[in-house]
Amino acid sequence: MHRILVVEDEQAMLLGLRDNLEFEGYQVDIAEDGAKGYDMIRNGNHDLVLLDVMLPFMSGFDICRKIRSEGVTTPIILLTAKGEEIDKVLGLELGADDYMTKPFSLRELLARIKAILRRSNNNNIILDETLIIGNIEVNFSNYEAYCNEQKVKMSHKEFEVLHFLWDHRNKVVSRDELLDNVWGTDYVPSSRTVDNFILKLRQIIEKDTNEPTIIITVHGVGYKLIN
Repeated sequence: MHRILVVEDEQAMLLGLRDNLEFEGYQVDIAEDGAKGYDMIRNGNHDLVLLDVMLPFMSGFDICRKIRSEGVTTPIILLTAKGEEIDKVLGLELGADDYMTKPFSLRELLARIKAILRRSNNNNIILDETLIIGNIEVNFSNYEAYCNEQKVKMSHKEFEVLHFLWDHRNKVVSRDELLDNVWGTDYVPSSRTVDNFILKLRQIIEKDTNEPTIIITVHGVGYKLIN
């Protein structure tokens, strides 16, 4: 049974999400403020987090930023009343896996939860193999990467982007392909988000980010991981 954490300060929304998720067969934990939610994400063993952006004590953006910097890779769907593109881009760049604007359809939310959990489960089926990609040794099955025996901090989404590029190594991958296969066809963040993730990956795996030799840009098309 998948275990989901809901961090939401609106009581009606919190209880409504809990009841509907439990009806769908999920085990559900709840937190009513950002500080408690942050502690539960760090100390819990959740398969997915529904995280409101506007929370007491600590915002969803701050929580996302902190846990990703600490190496927590649990998938996160941000929930907020804000719908501007800048908020969506910021949330995704901080390491969120998806973003839903209130009011939202419960059916759509459940579909996105299932899609993210399905992708996570598929990733766990991969053989437990350590690969060398540029400066790092990476294991996609347990979301771990090392450089000179030191653990490298990477977000769940950064692993997924790198994994997709690795699976299509030596082939050109368009921004649209990355958006569809990593973020999902139901949600379309800005293509600038892809570029920013590529920049972050280059900072991790390339010897010289100004002269990349592992992830190269194919102008007007997308990117290619060279192996």
